[in-house]
Amino acid sequence: MNSPINLQKLPLLKEMFAFLHGGKHINRFTDNQLWAELERERDAYESLFKALGSNLKIDDRGFAWFQIDDATSNVSKATRQLALLFMLIFELKADTGFQLGRFTEWAINGDLLNTLIEINRQLLDAEGLAELELLEQLLKTATNFGFTAIEGSHWKLLPAVFRYLDRFEELARSSDSAVEEIEQSEESTEESQ
Repeated sequence: MNSPINLQKLPLLKEMFAFLHGGKHINRFTDNQLWAELERERDAYESLFKALGSNLKIDDRGFAWFQIDDATSNVSKATRQLALLFMLIFELKADTGFQLGRFTEWAINGDLLNTLIEINRQLLDAEGLAELELLEQLLKTATNFGFTAIEGSHWKLLPAVFRYLDRFEELARSSDSAVEEIEQSEESTEESQ
């Protein structure tokens, strides 16, 4: 049997629930007070939110969110567009020698976005994102959900973007495994002939 939760020890409960319930991520870098509270009373918050029917996920790399299984069409569209944008940013940075795991150090500015448009115009056009203003608006949406923060004249990717990077790396590994299996199958077929 679970021990009772002392709500007096959770002074930011209302603010934290509203933040997470609104689809935002709590980030160590930008939401210091909420993150410190979450780290201090992690077990209590996880238990309480679970009892309320919310699935609190905490990633020790510095972010937390409510895992929601039934996304609305607007959230799905935004998620799809953000996935595309982040994938293109990661691809560009990897091609220029940057370490992907250090993405929180990158400055995402108009020059980078224009380069993405030049390189990926057809793909971005298919998603209705082939203009600088549209990508900037998408980054504002990312800021609303806790994936980015505005710093002066550029955006900074926040630790919550690890959710996308982890998925991209998982897909890349699956793709590599599938190619390897096909090559092995072709070699076996050739040897048996």
